[in-house]
Amino acid sequence: MLSYGLWDFEWEVRVMLDLELYKSEVTPTWCPGCGDYGILSAVKQALAELEIYPHEVLFVSGIGCGSKLPDYIHANGLTTLHGRALPVAQGAKLANPRMHVIAVTGDGDAYGIGGNHLLHAVRRNIDITHIVENNMVYALTKGQYSPTTARGSVTKTTPPPEGVPEDPINPLALALAAGATFVARGFAGDPKYLAWLIGRAIRHRGYALVDVLQPCVIFNRINTAKWYRERVYHLNEEPDYRPEDREWARQKAEEWGDRIPTGIFFETAGKPTYEETVSVLREREPVATRELAPLSPDEEQALLAEFA
Repeated sequence: MLSYGLWDFEWEVRVMLDLELYKSEVTPTWCPGCGDYGILSAVKQALAELEIYPHEVLFVSGIGCGSKLPDYIHANGLTTLHGRALPVAQGAKLANPRMHVIAVTGDGDAYGIGGNHLLHAVRRNIDITHIVENNMVYALTKGQYSPTTARGSVTKTTPPPEGVPEDPINPLALALAAGATFVARGFAGDPKYLAWLIGRAIRHRGYALVDVLQPCVIFNRINTAKWYRERVYHLNEEPDYRPEDREWARQKAEEWGDRIPTGIFFETAGKPTYEETVSVLREREPVATRELAPLSPDEEQALLAEFA
């Protein structure tokens, strides 16, 4: 039993659906020991516990090692351009609000080229889940530094003596500052706890960020699974746990070093989702289920005239 609770820390892990339901015919090609295996396992566990069938969920990814996840799970999947998973995921959610939409991206995808989309997804509070596989390096393209690589790190694009000349992005602090309504961090080497976090993110109404510390066994020999296991701890086990307090969450988001917090940093239900604020989305049948009648010849001509 896990004493985390889907809502009140009293959730007993009981797989309601068979995990085989999500088994893909495609065999993962990630490196042995890659943290992406733990993330894939956690995603399947969360879907099974929440009784979400494959046809009820859409995975949208970008480009990168972790963005192969839609190939490795039996569910709806769409691989987009590098950095563009979030706008596509938002469009899918608006077209079919009944679909569970989960964006899966890497740290470069989400916080680098896709950083602008991240800010606006947070600002809109659209009802999607965003899982970021954060290995602090561009792994698929062979080891360049990413937006979350630590200052001073030596990579293929940041040689010695100075290494990376910039401070890394703090994705949790960034999301909190932008007004996110759900901010969490997990560890790929702790898949049961990560499954709980993902389950909570899916159940949350609004944009939900789950930043996952994901060891890369080839190009990041510093932030290894062993390194994380010696440091990570569960926030909800702390006596002063206050996930409803944004300022407390900001302070915890800055904690990094000998102790690294994982868990739900912040969650609130006080902000409406984007879908709830747009009248046409509230009052009309979703596009995905709407019967679209063909245009008459006059309607076709009138529409074409608008673009003349």
